[in-house]
Amino acid sequence: MSDLNFLSAVSMAEQVRQKKTSPVELVEAHLQQIERLNPSLNAFVHIDTDRPRRDARAAEAAVMSGKTLRPLHGVPVSIKSSINVAGLRCEAGTRLRAGFVASEDAPLVERLRNAGAIVLGVTNTPELLMAWETDNLLYGRTNNPWDITRTAGGSSGGEAAAIAAGMSAAGVGSDGGGSIRVPAHFSGICGLKPTPGRIPSTGHFPASAGPFALIGVVGPMARTVADVKALFEAIEGPDVGDTCSAPVPARWPDGEEVKKLRIGYFEDDGRTPVTPETRAAVRAAAEALRNAGFEVESFRPEGLEEARLLWWNFFGIAGGMLLDPMLKGSENDVSPILKEFFRWATAKPPHTGETLLDTWIRRDAVRQQFFAQMQKYPILLCPVAAIPAFGHGERSWKIDGTTVEYLDAWSYTEWFNLLGNPAAVVPVGRSPGGLPIGVQLVGRPWEEEQVLAVAAALEQESGAWKSPPV
Repeated sequence: MSDLNFLSAVSMAEQVRQKKTSPVELVEAHLQQIERLNPSLNAFVHIDTDRPRRDARAAEAAVMSGKTLRPLHGVPVSIKSSINVAGLRCEAGTRLRAGFVASEDAPLVERLRNAGAIVLGVTNTPELLMAWETDNLLYGRTNNPWDITRTAGGSSGGEAAAIAAGMSAAGVGSDGGGSIRVPAHFSGICGLKPTPGRIPSTGHFPASAGPFALIGVVGPMARTVADVKALFEAIEGPDVGDTCSAPVPARWPDGEEVKKLRIGYFEDDGRTPVTPETRAAVRAAAEALRNAGFEVESFRPEGLEEARLLWWNFFGIAGGMLLDPMLKGSENDVSPILKEFFRWATAKPPHTGETLLDTWIRRDAVRQQFFAQMQKYPILLCPVAAIPAFGHGERSWKIDGTTVEYLDAWSYTEWFNLLGNPAAVVPVGRSPGGLPIGVQLVGRPWEEEQVLAVAAALEQESGAWKSPPV
C-alpha cells in the first residue's frame, strides 16, 4: 500500500499541480491497491487498466507542458455500476443485463473527466439496487474493509468499500432510500444525497422516472467533506435528461453565514430504536457543533412516520409493480435478496390511479409541514441508521429489548428521499467492536452548500478520517 492511496482527493490534485506527485504514480498506486484488495473486498466489478493509464500519461504531459490544470487533475475515481461509463459494464448487479456495456458516458461522468478526474472502473451493487447490502448472482457480495464478515451496505456498497480501502480516491453512487448514506455510514466515509435534479441522474439505470424521479438521485462519495464538495462542484448543474433539474447556481456561504444556521437534533424517531453507540455519536456531533459556535437544540420534527409510509408507497409498492414484468419467467436468474424484496413489495395490493394520486398529494402535504418546521431549524442532525454495519445475511437486530426488522433499520434515510432534502453523512464515532458510526446532516432543498459547510465544521471538530484495518 502506498501513502498516496489515502491522501484526500483535494490533496492529490494539489500535489499534481505542485509536481510533487505524478498522475501516473497516482493511477498505478490505485491499480495496485485494487489488485491487492479487490479479491477480498469485491468492490470493483469492471476495471479498465488501459484507458486510465493513457489518461494518466496525458494528464502528466499537461502538467509538464505548463497547461492550465483542472480541479481534479489526475485524481483516480470510481463509479457505481448503475451509471453509464463508456466502455464499461453498467449491469446494476443483475443477470438480466449481464454483459451490457455503456456506449457513452453519463453527463456526470463526462463532467468528472472534464474536471480532470481519471475513471478506474465501476463498482458492485445489489441486484437492481434493491437492498441495503451488496450481493448479487453476477459478482457475489462486497465485504466491508472494517470487517469482511460484514456488509459495506447498499446499494452503493462497492463504491463505499473501494473508497474506504484506498482503491479509489472518490466516486459517485446513487440513492433512492439511503443507498449513498448507509454505505458511507457503514464504511466510515462521507457522502451526499443531493436534492433531486441538482446533479443529473441522466445515464443511470434504472432510470429516475415517474415517482422515482422524486426520490432517486446520484451523488458524490469520498473520505473527506472537502472531497465531496470538490466532486459536487464538478458534477452539479442542470441537464435536459433529468426532468427534475433546474439552473440553480452554486451559493457557498461564508463562515459568518454558516454559524447563523440553527441546528435541531434528535437521537431517534420515537419508533425505531438505535444502538447506544449511535445515540452517543449524535450527542457527540451535537456537542462538537456547539463547540464550533453553532446554536444546537434538541428537536424532533413532526411527520416522520407519515414520510416513511409514503416513501414505501413509492419505493416499495411502485417498485414492485415495475419489477413484476421484469421478473416473470426469469426467476432462476434473480438473486435471493431481490426475491425477498419483491415479496415485501407485493405484500400489499398494487397501486390504482387513486392510491398513487393519494400518495402524491399526501407527499406534498407532509413536505409543506416539514419545510415549515425547517424555517426554525434549517439544518437537522440525526442518525443514518439504527445500527452499524451488520453481518452478511442478518435480517433483524435486538436493540433496547425491541426487535428491529430489516426494512425498519433505514427509515432514518428514507424520509429525506420522500421529502427531497439534501443530506450528508460524516463519520464521527466507533462501535464497541470498532465499526464506524456516521451521522446525518440534513438541509432544505437546493441548499447543499449549507449542508456541506456544516458537515465540514463537524468534521473539523470530530477529527481526521481514519483508514480501515484491511
